[in-house]
Amino acid sequence: MSVEIIAEHVNPLLGRKEAKLIVHHEGTGTPDRLAVRKIASDHLKAQLERVYVRSVRTRTGGSSAVCQVEVYSDSKLADKIVPAYVKNRNLPPGQRVSRKKGEEEKAAPSAPKPPAPEKKAEPPKPVPAKESKPAPVETKPSTKPEAKPAAKPPAKPPAKPDSKPKA
Repeated sequence: MSVEIIAEHVNPLLGRKEAKLIVHHEGTGTPDRLAVRKIASDHLKAQLERVYVRSVRTRTGGSSAVCQVEVYSDSKLADKIVPAYVKNRNLPPGQRVSRKKGEEEKAAPSAPKPPAPEKKAEPPKPVPAKESKPAPVETKPSTKPEAKPAAKPPAKPPAKPDSKPKA
């Protein structure tokens, strides 16, 4: 496999070098991220821990892959900036953490719940008798007459038959 650097950009704000590579892989399949990471670290003369492969794209039937690689100046800085899913993708298959949607949801509720404190049975308290209130002396008759709901509008007339002859 041969490597060709298309573009290289230094990003001082994030403390990294961003490179776009073309990896030619005649007669073999698209190289995996581990292979691209190793090739990029050798070619760019950087430690493997500081190199992260963002993407590997190969056109259908093509024999070259366009790869985006980030080389950080410090591995501690890379740990802070690089998202967890990118770190996970750059690990060997045996070390990767597989998280499924169902696992994340089930993991949270499975935490043991603290037992509820036991309630002691207490004798029921006597309910004081309510004093009855005097009934209102006079009520005002309502000034509005009771309105009946409006009748529904009549249904739509049936559709007219088509006057055009059918072919």
